[in-house]
Amino acid sequence: MAQEDLKQITDRAKAGNAEAQLELGICYYNGTGVTQDFALAASWMAKAAKQGNADAQKNLGLCYEYGKGVPQDYAKAVAWYTKAADQGHAGAQSNLGFCYFYGKGVAQDQKKAAELYAKAAAQGHAGAQSNLGFCYYNGQGVEKDFKKTAEFYSKAAAQGHAVAQFNLGLCYFNGEGVSQNYAQAAEWFRKASDQGSAIAQYFLGYCYYNGQGVKQDYKKAADLMALSAGAGNVSAQSFLGFCYYNGQGVKQDVGKAKFWFKTAADAGDESAKQILEQLNG
Repeated sequence: MAQEDLKQITDRAKAGNAEAQLELGICYYNGTGVTQDFALAASWMAKAAKQGNADAQKNLGLCYEYGKGVPQDYAKAVAWYTKAADQGHAGAQSNLGFCYFYGKGVAQDQKKAAELYAKAAAQGHAGAQSNLGFCYYNGQGVEKDFKKTAEFYSKAAAQGHAVAQFNLGLCYFNGEGVSQNYAQAAEWFRKASDQGSAIAQYFLGYCYYNGQGVKQDYKKAADLMALSAGAGNVSAQSFLGFCYYNGQGVKQDVGKAKFWFKTAADAGDESAKQILEQLNG
């Protein structure tokens, strides 16, 4: 950002312009044109929030939720999210729904959470659509409904939401809310995997290993398991141990097999622990 632009924003913010105060707060939050300073960010956002700026109220809620520039305070986060949500701010509605769902700063109320998610979802908020799909899948705050689960995951997945893409893949894999279709499952796993989702990498690797929805390919399976395992996915770590032990997709290497079984065992995988004990004789 040019210094002239920053000066203009600062001057307008000091003059009491709420939009400029918000913009300056964002500059300090991200370190854009200024030295990153969360305290100053929160201070400027608070000025705009007190003038009723919904974006600033939502952002100030984030500051309080995560303790950025202010002491972490879930109750204050809820208060600011509520002010913005009451103005119809989709992001605030989604964040407030999350607080109600898990009882952060407010008494847990999953029905209220689902209602807030629904309001944000209706405005096209991908995170809220994904969360509402989760509510319908588990029957939390709403009646369990796999068809609606798939519907809301689909809406969010189409917007590139990685969690929804993975979960939609699971719907197709298990035939929940949609007709079972391994090819569709693999495709959605791939989209989430490409965004770095470790669990999606594991499931896509599983598809390649078994030839479900894709042509069987042990090397691709092992490569994906390695990515997932490196990101800490315990199931992938154990599976990669099998790949190395059997020489499937990788050169057979009992030492590496033991390494991945031990890694999974240390993370609490009892099956991997038993296999490792057998291998160590």
